Amino acid sequence: MEIQDTRTDRLGLLLGQFDQAREMAQVRLAGLGDEEYLWEPVDGCWSVRRRGEAVTPRAYGPGEWVLDKGAPDIPANEYAEVARQAADGMTLSKIAEDWSVTVGRVEEVLAHTGPPEPDATPVTTIAWRLEHLHSCFAGQWEWTFGGRSQDPNLLVDFTPSATLALDRFWALVDRWRDSVATVTDEQLDTVGFSQYPYGSDPDDPFLDVLAGTNLEFIHHMAEIALLRDLRRARFTTNG
Repeated sequence: MEIQDTRTDRLGLLLGQFDQAREMAQVRLAGLGDEEYLWEPVDGCWSVRRRGEAVTPRAYGPGEWVLDKGAPDIPANEYAEVARQAADGMTLSKIAEDWSVTVGRVEEVLAHTGPPEPDATPVTTIAWRLEHLHSCFAGQWEWTFGGRSQDPNLLVDFTPSATLALDRFWALVDRWRDSVATVTDEQLDTVGFSQYPYGSDPDDPFLDVLAGTNLEFIHHMAEIALLRDLRRARFTTNG
């Protein structure tokens, strides 16, 4: 096996982190079947569902299957980020637009003192977490390296098939990684190099966008791995 020099430049570090996380995730997702993919460990889960059977107000997708999505809000773990955006000069109307909430809701968040109450977030299935990641990567690729024109909510044809979902997902992840590898130092520092409309990408240096994308990938894959462990333990009998 050829040993490659470890890159220590900014992009090299982020690519190395992403590559390692991808390798670990692929191992942890090996053998995923449809029943496990769609397993709902508790009532009220968000998942991939047939159109018309979604349990949330903003479920989306271009085909027969859609991904659950709730009403827009600013989650508690983003209060500090909203405060930073306002302190950096972003207008309240722009913050509200980014989060799809009212200016009044932004003002409420900024006026909050003390630690925010934890959100009552839904439990999501492996299918939801994987397809959510797929949707994010597809949208960010389109609005960074693609035509920057297609609706991010219509880019992924969600599926109840674990095998098909994984095949499509890894292909998209590899396309993202290949495109990121071509980015220059100047582009890393360019504010708005990514124009992905859901979030703060247009207002951030692309270096920050990449760091955030890695974090999103790592934390959702960790959640998926834990769900697999919990299901295995729940359905394994001692004897």
